[in-house]
Amino acid sequence: MKVPRKLLSFLKEKDNFFIATHINPEGDAIGSAVALSMALESQGKKTVVYDRDIVPEFCRFLPGHERFKNSTLDFQPSAFNLILLDCNSLERAGIEGLSFKYSAVIDHHEPAPLCGARPGTEENFGDIRWVEPEAAATGMMIFYLIKEIGIKITRDIAINLYSAIAVDTGTFRYNNTTAEVLMVGAELIAAGASPAYISNHLYETWSKERFALLIMALNSIEIRDEIAMTVVTTRMYKKTGTGPEDTENFSNFPRIMKDIKISAFFREIGNNYWKVSLRSRGDVNVATVAALFKGGGHRNASGYKIKASLESAKESLIKAVKSEHRKFCHKP
Repeated sequence: MKVPRKLLSFLKEKDNFFIATHINPEGDAIGSAVALSMALESQGKKTVVYDRDIVPEFCRFLPGHERFKNSTLDFQPSAFNLILLDCNSLERAGIEGLSFKYSAVIDHHEPAPLCGARPGTEENFGDIRWVEPEAAATGMMIFYLIKEIGIKITRDIAINLYSAIAVDTGTFRYNNTTAEVLMVGAELIAAGASPAYISNHLYETWSKERFALLIMALNSIEIRDEIAMTVVTTRMYKKTGTGPEDTENFSNFPRIMKDIKISAFFREIGNNYWKVSLRSRGDVNVATVAALFKGGGHRNASGYKIKASLESAKESLIKAVKSEHRKFCHKP
């Protein structure tokens, strides 16, 4: 993976970096941001790590997670150089309207959906743009960036990067797990990352409240046309004493069933307003489906938001999947 020379010069020559990632951050976003902050500060640089939302409980084992700030009130953004990680736009990071000295984007989401669908995640934002759709995780990109600058990968950096890559590869189970990914993982283990320690914290430290929420979500399952749809509402949060951060990975569970091609998880974020997370297997490209709703992501993991009743939102999804399937099947 080749790191742009312009990006390397930017990081070496500039200071005061505002590292921001997307709202509702997950392991790749959090681990990548913290690792980059640690690396730059080891070179005497000043960094601020920002996310509008809090770090989910299951990611608070990551060394340095407390670096995250959730408000810009204590900072003057115009005095900082922006590094936008794991997303393409200020809106996705929840910092639209802010201005910075200079900006760089580091992301691995598909720059444009396939099969003729209108654009999804791609934006033109950024004075420097390093977008690698073939990268398994943004953590992979930060690994190569840190190595190229010549910074030593410490144990804390290794834990963050290994966790970032593990999350986006399904702990090395998804089809984006390549020999290169495993070699990078091995190097991070040699630097101090413990696979057992990390997987335990990512997947085996659930609270009973979160588990109760999962049970309610799975009980809501509806299967139509090889699409498994599950739901979490605000009422479920209140009943179980949980919150949106507790739904991480919920979208993956229905995909366990062998006859399911797409898992769609509907999370209520307002009155008749839903965040829809799509997961698929193999060649089923849900990025093109999400793009129809002005969303985006990866081929097998994408999402979007929709304002509609739950039943209307489900019907819209089924119609979109059928439309994209026909387009794929009749592609010359």
